[in-house]
Amino acid sequence: MGTYFMGIDVGTFETKGVLVNDCFQVAAEMSARHGMENPMPGFFEHDAEAVWWKDFCTVSKGLIQKAGIRPEEIAAVGSDVLGCDCLPVDEACRPLRKAILYGIDARATEEIAYLNDYYGEDRVKELFGHPICSDDIGPKILWIRNHEPRIYEKTYKFLTGSSYITAKLTGEYVIDQFLAKSSFRPMYDENGRTDAAHCGLYCRPDQLAECRFVHDIVGYVTDEAAAATGLRAGTPVICGTGDSTSEAISVGITEPGKLMFQFGSSLFFYYCSDHLVYDHRVYGHNFTIPGTFSVSGGTNTAGTLTRWMRDTLYFDLSSDGEKSDSDTWQAMMTRAADIPPGSGGLIVLPYFAGERCPINDAGAKGMIFGLTLEHTRDHLYRAALEGTAYGIAQNIRVLQELGLPVDTLIAVGGGTRNPLWMQIVADVIQKPVSIPKVSIGASYGSALLAALGIGALKSFPDLSSVIQPDRLILPDQTHAAVYQNYQDIFDRLYPATKDLMHLL
Repeated sequence: MGTYFMGIDVGTFETKGVLVNDCFQVAAEMSARHGMENPMPGFFEHDAEAVWWKDFCTVSKGLIQKAGIRPEEIAAVGSDVLGCDCLPVDEACRPLRKAILYGIDARATEEIAYLNDYYGEDRVKELFGHPICSDDIGPKILWIRNHEPRIYEKTYKFLTGSSYITAKLTGEYVIDQFLAKSSFRPMYDENGRTDAAHCGLYCRPDQLAECRFVHDIVGYVTDEAAAATGLRAGTPVICGTGDSTSEAISVGITEPGKLMFQFGSSLFFYYCSDHLVYDHRVYGHNFTIPGTFSVSGGTNTAGTLTRWMRDTLYFDLSSDGEKSDSDTWQAMMTRAADIPPGSGGLIVLPYFAGERCPINDAGAKGMIFGLTLEHTRDHLYRAALEGTAYGIAQNIRVLQELGLPVDTLIAVGGGTRNPLWMQIVADVIQKPVSIPKVSIGASYGSALLAALGIGALKSFPDLSSVIQPDRLILPDQTHAAVYQNYQDIFDRLYPATKDLMHLL
């Protein structure tokens, strides 16, 4: 009889799961696709019951069957879900509405403006640690109160995604202390307790989950959850966290000086620091790992933009139903690789869903700049890949201005399967891009955190030691001058068009 650790990651368009054995090698993988609802401009939602929980159950059962193991061989379970979601539930943990998603959802602009006016700039800096933005849960709760008062009145708990999954598994309402103190500010204090003095503006303190460390064993799989997931009743469950945190853990961002970029539907980064950093362009907080701090941020589109390009411009490549998605992506990459760096004078501002860092403007708009009659869809696709790389370069520049050294970028997530994209990033930033041997991402990180939770791994440095590098992509120095020229133009496009964007 073996020992296994399960990690399941619920993302924007896909849920991924993994079983890791006691040597921390991947024993089985499983995934389930789902959609994202966009009922109005700037509104992005998931049905927590039909997407998050259903996917978790499907993937959990699939992993057990695929690995050919018995449920009692699973020693612990960890999960992660999109960070910074807002889900009101009743006393039976039944969702009262669809979950309002992370920073991509920009519905609460009026609430953000109200809070900025209510607190004032200095108080915002003190209470939030960053400019109030669409990643913050407080404005989302206020939006529900202002626009859906009946749901607000019925709410037993305001949860984020990981809290919901853990509650469904164990009946316990908990949240990772890092996620609580970064996304739910100022409703939790620095010790992780609900702050009654500040909660009143948003909700009651008892409507929030209890703050715990990410790898704490917070409960055990209930009989009801066991029947739904195929897990053994009584299996230990850790607190869990947001997907980006688990992604960072999965590549060893466990000590100061390391930087990770997560290439998923959106793009998120974590830099582990030994001190707290404040800058209006990024987010500075305590980190999941006790005694460390994070500088983090994200862009609203990455895979979402490339998916839009595929569906809008390359639909014919898979319209006959004979080609798989991987065939379509491969064809797009091959064609874009034939386009020289700079995409023939074409630049894409990837703000197709507003933007987070470094501009933090929910009203920003996407732009395709420099079009001529010579351009093809392949130029557009390559320019989109280059546009995300220019955004990465801007955020790395912020870190450098803050005195935080960045020598190697560790990349993880689905985007790492596109070697052209990774080479473009390395060429734009003129730094090596490291890809770990296990690049599954957040689900692997959650499995390792589950192992840490029950003591199979003794510490975070112990966890980091099991992560091995695979590929190191070196920058092509012959492309440096070309990309620097386009980077300069990219940097000037948003300031030059910001007011016009807002008029739209």
